[in-house]
Amino acid sequence: MPLVATFSHSVQDEHKRQAKEIMRGLNTRSVAKLSIETSNRKCFHYLIRDNICFLVLTDSSYPKRLSYLYLDEVSSSFVEQLYQENGDQWQQLIANTARPYAFIKFDPFLQRKQREYADPTTKKNSSKINEDLADIQSIMRKNIEEVLNRGEKLEHVSQVSGDLMNKSKEFKWGAKKLTFQAMLNQYGPIAAGAIFVCFVLYMKFFW
Repeated sequence: MPLVATFSHSVQDEHKRQAKEIMRGLNTRSVAKLSIETSNRKCFHYLIRDNICFLVLTDSSYPKRLSYLYLDEVSSSFVEQLYQENGDQWQQLIANTARPYAFIKFDPFLQRKQREYADPTTKKNSSKINEDLADIQSIMRKNIEEVLNRGEKLEHVSQVSGDLMNKSKEFKWGAKKLTFQAMLNQYGPIAAGAIFVCFVLYMKFFW
């Protein structure tokens, strides 16, 4: 359910439909960050934090890192405001919300931040990109046609990501095993020879 939203005049109805479809496909197993490219040089970026999805639509040329800095700032401010107003009950308040756009009072903040992040070439935004050290290379990218037109669910993307992590662990274990075997091949004969010499000396002097 949408809690708050703001749209610029350039956002078309098709983009709104796609955004709704993306949101419907999310669940607790969905990846926390994802960029989804559309066919008309646009790109959706979303961030899931505290079981809340924050979604933004940008031009494909807009810096991805700056998009996620925007989402980070919006999500932090949104949660902070809810906590200040409701204390530890803010998550329960979200879970029990039954009316769309129940937190529309947060919209002025969104509009202000949109204006602030609109031009990525400003000195302030350029500094944000340069100062940010977050590693976003693990953020997955998909095409909107794959996600929507082909009926692919975002939960499948999460499963693929999990499979890749498992394969990575298997590869890591295999590499350790090969290293151990190499050490045995290199030092095993030496160790066996040393044990044999010790055995012979023991038999000669102590038996």
